[in-house]
Amino acid sequence: MVVGIQGKIIKKEPTFVHVSTMGGLVYKVNISLYSSTKVHQNDEMFLHVTQVIREDMHSMYGFVDLEEKKVFDTVIKLNGIGPSTALAICSTLTPTEFANALFSNSLEAFTRVPGIGPKSAKRILVELSDFSLDSLSENSSNNTFNEALAALESLGFKKESVSKILLTCTGEDTSSLIKEALKKLAK
Repeated sequence: MVVGIQGKIIKKEPTFVHVSTMGGLVYKVNISLYSSTKVHQNDEMFLHVTQVIREDMHSMYGFVDLEEKKVFDTVIKLNGIGPSTALAICSTLTPTEFANALFSNSLEAFTRVPGIGPKSAKRILVELSDFSLDSLSENSSNNTFNEALAALESLGFKKESVSKILLTCTGEDTSSLIKEALKKLAK
């Protein structure tokens, strides 16, 4: 089983890349739009890979970040979610947004994903209800979200509404997230 691939990106499209390895082989690796922004043609790169082998298909799905691969691997195990839908989730939600959407039980976050309606979104939330933020990573962006959430809750805002607003914010640190959320909450 292939779990990673290192080589030169010789062709890049929004949803896939061709990776040329040192051994002279060229692999087509499907990538999310999130990973696509971090991959550049002619760069030497390492991609974390999940192989999907079916009777009629043999595909590789590559990810720049291990957290994104974990999201893909988690979602693809769900009933009714195939690799295309799992990749659409990774293209629409960053790993942090995915974890936060589960944490805040946000149907809206999942219905933004092409191919996922309210029924599928509910099923994802139910089947992954025991999903923990720690299972993705211990990175600072999760802490930033949680710190901003706690700060806004301490100001008297409801957790559900604050979580939804924070998912739409683009701030990189706690204070900028809080400022952006307060502006949106004031409307």
